[in-house]
Amino acid sequence: MNQADYLSFYNNKNVLVAGGTGVIGLPTVEMLLKAGAEVTVVAMDPPEYAAAVLPDGVIYRKLDLTLLDNCLSATEGQEVVLNLVGIKGSTGIGETKVASYLVPMLWFQTNLMEAAFRCRAERFLFVGSICSYPYSVEAKKEESLWDGLPKQNDRIPGLAKRIGEVQGEAYLKEYGWDAVRIVRPSNIYGPFDDFDPATAQVIPSLIRRVLDGENPLTVWGDGSAVRDFVFSRDVADWILRVVATGPVCEPLNLGSGDGVTIRELAETVVSVIAPNVSIVWDKTKPSGDPARILSMDKTESFFGKLPVTSLAEGIRLTTDWYLKNKEILSRKAERYYGR
Repeated sequence: MNQADYLSFYNNKNVLVAGGTGVIGLPTVEMLLKAGAEVTVVAMDPPEYAAAVLPDGVIYRKLDLTLLDNCLSATEGQEVVLNLVGIKGSTGIGETKVASYLVPMLWFQTNLMEAAFRCRAERFLFVGSICSYPYSVEAKKEESLWDGLPKQNDRIPGLAKRIGEVQGEAYLKEYGWDAVRIVRPSNIYGPFDDFDPATAQVIPSLIRRVLDGENPLTVWGDGSAVRDFVFSRDVADWILRVVATGPVCEPLNLGSGDGVTIRELAETVVSVIAPNVSIVWDKTKPSGDPARILSMDKTESFFGKLPVTSLAEGIRLTTDWYLKNKEILSRKAERYYGR
């Protein structure tokens, strides 16, 4: 299926993108506008920041979606509701701040889906996570999710995501509401990511540290851990395919399908940005799980081979964006959030 075919589904539709100012939300919003959708974004960012990053023609509302009344207000009249809130926070939260993650996550994912159900939305997207899967070094297949608990350090956020998937299934079984589509992405990176080394995930952290002149570049572990990285614009494209033409309440993985070692990742970041930088491995620090890869077999059975931006190209695009937009990120951190 070519892009024009599934994007035509969104033409003249009212689409709500919850979390539309995030790393996945912004490329999704751009694609929806090109498809002719009437797009509303709801997030907790200050309107000044939203105005700086959102394209012209988007309606922006700052709302706390942990409250059901706000969710009902946001979803009224919306034909498609995409829940992209908090995707980046779902992986690696570990055993720190789990209560401050779990409770708001359950509130907004439950209330937003309930509101979309009451408003009889035609489509609703729920985004799960790779962290919901039980531990395995094999590529994770969708049907293996319930073979055990999520790995201990991801147990609580992983269970929260599982609850959201079950909620969609419950509406289908009791009420026949066939709007829900479910995806489980792997490790996402790209423009509008978090580049603060203290809080960022591995790719934006490495990019920032290399650009800041760290040499040698110190990386935790021995570099042997394998991860599945996907570029944010690819995920936005895949999400819109799934929502338009994907199966009802049938989870689909969204990953590259290929594992990359952390050593390969670090070497790629350095080769793209600053080839003269050397890398030092701190083997006294943990490497993490040996492997976290998603199987794409089921997803490809529906859509065929999906377009994938190479790791080197994705890092180049992300780096270029960061260099051009450091001021926006600085204003967000300092002026709007007091950091």
